[in-house]
Amino acid sequence: MDRFNPFTTAQQQLDEAAGELGLDPATHELLRWPMHEIKATLPVRMDDGSTRIFHAFRIQYNTARGPAKGGIRWHPQETVDTVRALAAWMTWKTAVVDIPLGGGKGGVVCNPKELSEREKEQLARAYIRAMARSLGVTKDVPAPDVYTTPQIMAWMMDEYETIVGENHPGVITGKPIPLGGSQGRGDATARGGIYVTREAAQAHGIDLSGQSMAVMGFGNAGQHAALLGEEILGLKLVAASDSKGGVYNPSGIDAAQLVDYKLKNGQLKGFPHAEAVTNRELLELDATVLFPAALEDVITRDNAPRIQCRICCELANGPTTPDGDGILNDKGVIVLPDFLANAGGVTVSYFEQVQNSNNLYWELQEVHWRLDKKMTHAFQSVYEMSQKKQISLRRAAYLVAVARVAEACKLRGWV
Repeated sequence: MDRFNPFTTAQQQLDEAAGELGLDPATHELLRWPMHEIKATLPVRMDDGSTRIFHAFRIQYNTARGPAKGGIRWHPQETVDTVRALAAWMTWKTAVVDIPLGGGKGGVVCNPKELSEREKEQLARAYIRAMARSLGVTKDVPAPDVYTTPQIMAWMMDEYETIVGENHPGVITGKPIPLGGSQGRGDATARGGIYVTREAAQAHGIDLSGQSMAVMGFGNAGQHAALLGEEILGLKLVAASDSKGGVYNPSGIDAAQLVDYKLKNGQLKGFPHAEAVTNRELLELDATVLFPAALEDVITRDNAPRIQCRICCELANGPTTPDGDGILNDKGVIVLPDFLANAGGVTVSYFEQVQNSNNLYWELQEVHWRLDKKMTHAFQSVYEMSQKKQISLRRAAYLVAVARVAEACKLRGWV
């Protein structure tokens, strides 16, 4: 298998945790693999009257602690191994923030940028028709992910409710607010990462006010990280990038202006008062906090020696390879691992499920307060483990999460 196959990485990380925890062979082997995998072939009628075939996946990795939970990605390079890895990380993510859910993930191999709105709707509904028997508030609850949106979630929820003939808003999270979505869901992934960054800085005696940040990946999470980094932490944005390139100004970039520019122009290239920078160059800039918020495997053994940040907050899933992670740790970089750092999204998705179930909705301030409390507690549990065992935050997060999932498996009598 490819050295950087994300599922190989996920298994390697689990293997290390299992060894540290002394898991018995059966429990270890159970946690190395998804418990349920669905592959589907989706025929979709296109606008020109032709029919295109799309390949889709849904992985339910582990449900010992509750129903599977995880987003649906639409990406032209989507693979089943990527979805497996992300489902595994969702399992550890829900466990590390201690919410009563398991881990799952979905994917469709497609390029949504080439699809019309009608074609996107047809693809969304086709996906739910293929997966509906395995979904439900007590089985598996999808959410948005790469290139999927609240509108796509609305179509999916509607298709599911049409199939079952009942109202089930909690079957999908990340929905538009008028259809049962939660306040605070839009920036939840970034906000959770900002809270964890705050806690990590305090634990290590770092004053972030006036310090610099760089954001790789200027989608939803990256944009909100830039805005909230300024607002909550007092950080100064010096660089940001997207798939088409990036911009850099060591004197600082106004985050709100950059977000507006991206939304109007669809890219960062050409933003005034800043010089061009590549994604590779951005990672190696002298910035106090680095937010990798794009795709997986961007920090490797090849570029990790040149990365200069003090804190690396992984808003993306799997942005650092195991070799790269080891180098960063040796350099003293504080790496906030993905399944802790970006767990704000799934946490507020859980809040959305709770609100749907109770038919009672919270104000924005209450969502922020509850998220802050959850993320702070999660960081403290991980930090205490890292101090106790003198290990990295990533290894500590795995020990906390894997121990919780293994305990649930044993209590159920599965192993």
